[in-house]
Amino acid sequence: MGKIVFITGISSGLGKQTATYLAEKGYCVYGTSRRPIEHGTNIHLVEMDVTDPKSVQLAVNTVIQKEGHIDVLINNAGMGFSGSVEDTTYEEARYQLETNFFGQFHTIQAILPFMRMQKSGTIINISSIVGIMGVPFQGLYSVSKFAIEGLSEVLRMELKEFNINVVLVNPGDFNTPFTANRKIITKAGPTSPYYQQFDKTMKVIVKDETGGLSPTVLAKKIYSILQKKKPCPRYVVASAEQKLAVILKYILPGGWFSKILEGHYHIK
Repeated sequence: MGKIVFITGISSGLGKQTATYLAEKGYCVYGTSRRPIEHGTNIHLVEMDVTDPKSVQLAVNTVIQKEGHIDVLINNAGMGFSGSVEDTTYEEARYQLETNFFGQFHTIQAILPFMRMQKSGTIINISSIVGIMGVPFQGLYSVSKFAIEGLSEVLRMELKEFNINVVLVNPGDFNTPFTANRKIITKAGPTSPYYQQFDKTMKVIVKDETGGLSPTVLAKKIYSILQKKKPCPRYVVASAEQKLAVILKYILPGGWFSKILEGHYHIK
């Protein structure tokens, strides 16, 4: 019996490419989206809203009823707000966390009982390098990814006795529709005291993303992770420069590393 993959957020970008690649490699892929989308004929689309626990449970139950098991969960669905922390409204902050963090939380809770019963499974949580280092004007997005880091570390220990692997994947910059689909907070306009600095920093961020890696790179890495009986706890999938930045984050004094980030993002 083939392995069943449940992957969230396949409407575009990293999720779409990963779902397509895994299906081509012989996995039985169930991909979720909030709305009907065009997808490969060898991918089973499941309508699901990660911010709605009832929608998540219904989608998981649908796959279980059809297949009897889920072997791999790839928590990919996410979105991003940009703007200063001060200007971010409570509603914007809540939506950011509901999608990126609680979306993963809901899906994990819905699938875990079945993985525990079969005493096997792999959970891949898509975080980001901004879950390792905070990036200016990506405040609540960074918070959502930092939260995924903590959740994954805890789950890795709690699920060890059930033979369930928990893997963090930290993508760097990728050239995907995420850039065009990014939401700008409502108060980030010219009346904001942060406006000039925000504009300078966002130009750097957009340039980095549009010059980033192809989504196929991440898809291939996730496939290689699934070939391992005991995968590593974390995989940073990024350019050489960004991988170096992650290393420096851990080994340099905090003040030194902050200066590097400030220089890159033109923070005066």
